[in-house]
Amino acid sequence: MKDTIYRSVKNPIKPFEFNEEVADVFPDMILRSVPGYPLTISMISVMADKYYQSGSNIYDLGCSLGTASIAIQKVLKDRKSKIIAVDNSEAMIKSCCKNNIVENDENKIDFILEDILNTNIFNASVVIMNFSLQFIPLENRKKLIQRIFDGLLPGGVFILSEKIHCDNKDENDVMSDLHYHMKELNGYEKLEISSKRKSLEDVLIPENIDNHLERLRQVGFKDSFIWLKCFNFASFIAFK
Repeated sequence: MKDTIYRSVKNPIKPFEFNEEVADVFPDMILRSVPGYPLTISMISVMADKYYQSGSNIYDLGCSLGTASIAIQKVLKDRKSKIIAVDNSEAMIKSCCKNNIVENDENKIDFILEDILNTNIFNASVVIMNFSLQFIPLENRKKLIQRIFDGLLPGGVFILSEKIHCDNKDENDVMSDLHYHMKELNGYEKLEISSKRKSLEDVLIPENIDNHLERLRQVGFKDSFIWLKCFNFASFIAFK
């Protein structure tokens, strides 16, 4: 279904939320809005296949429609695993349960309706947060990342994808302009882009790359790298 949520002017513009209206158009929305999204998902499945430890858990925190979980399930094939996909949006989890028709007892996906701040993380070899930390209040982010680190097995990995802010104003302006231009080329009107941006104010709070890397270091990850950057979006991999 095509995303036309912000096609008409709505005053006042309400804060963005992952409701049923968004869930219905989310595949189109994220594909047209996030630079490099298909590559991000594809390479996350490659990294999961590389670093998954037999008999361990894989967590997809803030799973939305479960795209990353399903990609991982497909690449692991018959390797015995448990994928735990968590989101606090009832609409998203309902869509996940309805649309995930892959029946595989060896590497099943458990879709859980829960605030990821309350998720018990244990026996994990791979943990993913794909554009979800940015929606967590700043004061809760370090505590969550610490719980992820503590729940990972030695040799486990944490994959974090986020919208980022550049400290250099010129660079930030260029990256933002390119992002908005991409959205225009993907069929969004200027009004839609500005309305969506307004709705995300105080809901999606991006940080710079240094903040992310420093937080990962502080909680105990021994190595953290950027493996992908496209305009003002980046993905990190951190090793325990």
